[in-house]
Amino acid sequence: MNSDTLKGNWEQVKGHVQKKWGELTNDELDEINGNRKILAGKIQERYGRARDEAEREIDEFETSY
Repeated sequence: MNSDTLKGNWEQVKGHVQKKWGELTNDELDEINGNRKILAGKIQERYGRARDEAEREIDEFETSY
């Protein structure tokens, strides 16, 4: 899955995103709306991750989904 797929299939993917990053609220998931940069920022904010670490987690998620 690439970033375009993440955005295009957001309604189907967001349940899996919430499973992986359970501290993200429904409102935050609605705000993210498939945008990888916003998702990375929310992961940084909620989990105290560095930007590159959050990006790496998203990469791993995209390949496993």
